[in-house]
Amino acid sequence: MQDLIELFNKYTILFVSAVGFITLLFGSFLNVVISRLPAALQKEWRRQCEDFLAEDSYEEHESFTLLGLFTPCSHCPHCKTPIKPYDNIPLLSYIILRGKCRSCHTHISLQYPIIEALTAVLCMIVAWNFGVTWQTVAGCFLTCVLIVQSGIDLEHKIIPDEITLPTLWLGIIISIWGIYATSTAAIIGAVAGYTILWVIYWVFYWITKKEGMGYGDFKLLAMLGAWLGWQALPLIVLFSSIMGSIIGVCTLLLLHKKRNFRIPFGPFLALAGWIALLWGPAINNWYAHYAGIF
Repeated sequence: MQDLIELFNKYTILFVSAVGFITLLFGSFLNVVISRLPAALQKEWRRQCEDFLAEDSYEEHESFTLLGLFTPCSHCPHCKTPIKPYDNIPLLSYIILRGKCRSCHTHISLQYPIIEALTAVLCMIVAWNFGVTWQTVAGCFLTCVLIVQSGIDLEHKIIPDEITLPTLWLGIIISIWGIYATSTAAIIGAVAGYTILWVIYWVFYWITKKEGMGYGDFKLLAMLGAWLGWQALPLIVLFSSIMGSIIGVCTLLLLHKKRNFRIPFGPFLALAGWIALLWGPAINNWYAHYAGIF
């Protein structure tokens, strides 16, 4: 193992390529989570509601379980034919099959190769930035989480607590070793991250009588604060707000959407958080120097 670490330290391109190959495989699993987790959660929420209302006329439902992410095996959403292992190779199989199911020739969603490629590329950037360190391992994990949260929020307008809350606690735990932030900064970041968007939500609601964002966004920012510390929060809020405003205005103008059209804020928070993960300290130092704070 030590020899492998020394080899990776000597040849950065080799290390980055290895990370890209491994995370490309993980990208395939992220597609499964994005596709299956919301459906599993909706079934569980329905079961809980029916239990609460004491309705006896519904069919028996299984409780939420992570096994739903692994079973049944991958299959075509249209014809339900199981996908053979040689047709489930990330990116390569999509290209060979020309984006179609081998059995029914139905077009396969572009989401699958996009998520696979995006996971690999972003994790390779993380590896290039941090090198052979625990920061790369943790950064790749956080990147995968942010991709899943963004994918689910874009499609279903929800950010599942089942992903956000465990990741938030993990961020506080790893702060013990100071990987990205101290424990104090992580705890303050988690509390401040939630509070900032909670206050903005209620001020916006008081003025407009409309909900500007969901509680999942509060928890997502709290999660990022737990991982990166409170110092990263101003940058994340600023960048996500700017990106959200630009995309929102462009969407309304170009696609002729109505003003009440909902654009999920989670992906903008995730992207801003990922930027803060890699370059947050450098950006903060640059701004502090430019503003004459230091």
